[in-house]
Amino acid sequence: MPMDNSAWDVVIIGGGAAGIAAAASLLKRQSSLSIAIVEPSDRHYYQPAWTLVGGGCFDPAKTYKATASLIPTNAKWVRTRAKKLDPDNQSVELENGQSLSYRTLVVAPGLELNWSAIEGLESTLGQHGVTSNYRYDLASYTWECVKTLKKGRALFTQPAMPIKCAGAPQKAMYLSCHHWEQSGLLKDIDVQFHNTGGVLFGIADFVPPLMEYIKRYNATLNFSSELIAVDGPTRTATFMDTTADGGQQQRKETFDLLHVVPPQRAPAVVRESKLANDAGWIAVDESTLQHTQYGNVFSLGDACGTSNAKTAAAVRKQAPVVAENLLSFLADKPLSAGYEGYGACPLTVEKGKVVMAEFGYQGKLQPSFPVNPAVARTSMWLLKRYAMPCIYFDMMLKGHEWLAKPVKL
Repeated sequence: MPMDNSAWDVVIIGGGAAGIAAAASLLKRQSSLSIAIVEPSDRHYYQPAWTLVGGGCFDPAKTYKATASLIPTNAKWVRTRAKKLDPDNQSVELENGQSLSYRTLVVAPGLELNWSAIEGLESTLGQHGVTSNYRYDLASYTWECVKTLKKGRALFTQPAMPIKCAGAPQKAMYLSCHHWEQSGLLKDIDVQFHNTGGVLFGIADFVPPLMEYIKRYNATLNFSSELIAVDGPTRTATFMDTTADGGQQQRKETFDLLHVVPPQRAPAVVRESKLANDAGWIAVDESTLQHTQYGNVFSLGDACGTSNAKTAAAVRKQAPVVAENLLSFLADKPLSAGYEGYGACPLTVEKGKVVMAEFGYQGKLQPSFPVNPAVARTSMWLLKRYAMPCIYFDMMLKGHEWLAKPVKL
């Protein structure tokens, strides 16, 4: 640990998946590093399981652990929030009034769910059938709503990209539909998917198998349709539809269940810093994950300004890249580790089957298994439901880099 006023070897902003995985990978390579992890929350959530909670397939209490139990032994947990990043002076101002000086900085605070961007949403979440699997306390309410709905209209929404886990908005729909199908209720429920974007899924290879399930569940797709307001008591949602010629018009839809995914953005501490790109994310080289202007700054996870899908699986591949390149920087050596944009989206198309979408930059497929990835499989459900939480907590956050070796530059 550094003495008073001396710099830490590494300050990490964020103690979520990216921050802890990066710390573990660094300490695995050089245990003598002084590392401070700035993280305000005493709970660390395994967010990929919240979709399963909303589908009645996972115990919500098993989606989190105490942050203290996951901080690597040789790292120091600074339990507060970063207030200002000052790369010119190599320091971080904290909300508790302190500041930390660093030799290198890793920015990994995740992203921000912008609930307030949708008029009336915050005041009605968790009641009137309005829910979201993107919040721990609401995922269980999703399942309550799904279980109690016998007939009517169910709306599922997706905001403009980028968002974390781009498949999650439709996963909520598939798992709900599968429950209603199994219960003999689906024929009495009007299922609508409203996507602000123009395609069902950004990687074309996976659209055909997903469309099979859209047809099976008789769901209606509404593209270029953005949720802009919610009135919970009257159960009315307002959408802004964009036509092919760029015209816009509002329409209102009544609902019995509304699953909302809010717009998402980088946290203010990132957006308002000199480290941000024009879109507000950390400006980095897509391969090395080093900042484009400040060589002693690296980023990974959802706040990172790369063009990959924002998923926990991306972090698994990014952490070793950041660890190797940061240590090369400290040793004044050329950066040698490369990231190819890997992300994974296990699309839970029914309770018991998953289409395992794995892909990198430019949508290039990067399957981990020697099978056709565009097929819904029970084996991939077992991986998603049972193996992945263990891989996350017991391997990734501990610096055990399973199938995560960086590309050599």
